Amino acid sequence: MSSLHEGMPNIASRVIPVDPFDLVIFGGTGDLARRKILPGLFRRFIAGQMPANARIIGAARSDMDSAGFRAMVAEAIAEFGGMESPPQAKLDAFLKQIHYVAIDARGEAGWAELQELMKGTDKIEAYYFSVAPALFGDLAERLQQWGMADKQARIVVEKPFGRDLETAQALNATLATYFDERQIYRIDHYLGKETVQNLMAVRFGNMLFEPLWNAQYVDHIQITVAETVGVGGRGEYYDKSGAMRDMVQNHLMQLLCLIAMEPPARFDPNAVRDEKLKVIRALDPVLPHHIIRGQYDADHDDAEGHPNYRDAVGDPRSKTESFIALKTQISNWRWSGTPFYLRTGKRMSARSSEITVVFKETPHSIFAEDAGQHRNVLSIRLQPNEGITLGVTIKEPGPGGMRLIDVPLDMTFSEALGEDAEQVDAYERLIMDVIRGNQTLFMRGDEVEAAWAWTDPIIQGWEARGDVPKFYDSGSDGTTEAFEMMRRDGREWRKVAP
Repeated sequence: MSSLHEGMPNIASRVIPVDPFDLVIFGGTGDLARRKILPGLFRRFIAGQMPANARIIGAARSDMDSAGFRAMVAEAIAEFGGMESPPQAKLDAFLKQIHYVAIDARGEAGWAELQELMKGTDKIEAYYFSVAPALFGDLAERLQQWGMADKQARIVVEKPFGRDLETAQALNATLATYFDERQIYRIDHYLGKETVQNLMAVRFGNMLFEPLWNAQYVDHIQITVAETVGVGGRGEYYDKSGAMRDMVQNHLMQLLCLIAMEPPARFDPNAVRDEKLKVIRALDPVLPHHIIRGQYDADHDDAEGHPNYRDAVGDPRSKTESFIALKTQISNWRWSGTPFYLRTGKRMSARSSEITVVFKETPHSIFAEDAGQHRNVLSIRLQPNEGITLGVTIKEPGPGGMRLIDVPLDMTFSEALGEDAEQVDAYERLIMDVIRGNQTLFMRGDEVEAAWAWTDPIIQGWEARGDVPKFYDSGSDGTTEAFEMMRRDGREWRKVAP
């Protein structure tokens, strides 16, 4: 069967330079900056998207000068830049745009120096809070005190955005004291993935799908985000968070909104986010028997001897989940009666993020009873191998009657659009959107609070019941109970596949 990408042109990324800017990265020596932010900015520099007079200013407590920070940036690019050998001339030019200020988020040290660096420029000013959430308010306050929180400034805030509704409201209130909502960019890297944006293009740019995108034609929708890694060095943080707070409340919630929302009037930041907010507010409460929690067991077959979840976090009585599966519904005209199944976990069989739209069977089959039951399935792969697959039913070739089989029409982006199509990392795209002033792919304050308003009762429910997560095998697709929940509905989870 021919795939969708046959005959398509090799499309290189169309790079549109942004306006001159200064980007201050608080936490510039941290893991996120080293792994994602700084290598991503270098790739944008090589692509010609960063102007020559842009500046990147690292700000952290580490006692170093700009020369030391440049050396650290060069090491980060070599390790995480995704290039065997970064072009030296480009690297040297990029490092000339790098500066550093040793700064105390809660004190006065370094702020006068940063103010002096930022003084007297007409460039866009952006401040990336790549630090612990407890420092967000301190940084916002200091920026105002030192005259750097003017109406043109923008701040980028990393998750978590609170750990419940109360703390999210407090955080939003603190940030609103110093910045307008239009200046606040709450970043969720999942929304920067090529496939996530293509989800909107597929839905709203093709007449083929939108008439079928409703409860009349869709049987159910699955959203899976599976990881092969355990909690690793994040055990202390993760055990206070769990899969519900760490993944469902933000990443999976955003994917659910994009798959279920109504067409916005225009592709405009507030129009898109208004429709996402309506989805969250229409979500039904999750019943106790529609939520399954698990903890991964030790991997006895692994040569590295990965411990079970409780050993990994150092708490033999931990009730925090590393896996969660739940069923919910959306009470509106489009989706009434269509279940949405969400699943995420660590130490699963493969690293995979996928949205699956399972359409209903044909209302009447004209074929023989032994032709079997067949459904169209639209699979949207976020990672790895970003792409879209549509399963269609055809006749099996050869004689012997009408035997039906399901085959995929596949569009893997790297093959369909050329290798350049998959070079832009989510952080690269989102940081460039901050510079452009485009908030479409960033969460609004009321959206974050609505997500917590739905999540909090679920967490409070299992805490009140004293529920204990079930163990599941490392390298599996989750708990037995999660599969039983689907079987009760006459459905089954999609195989987690890389």
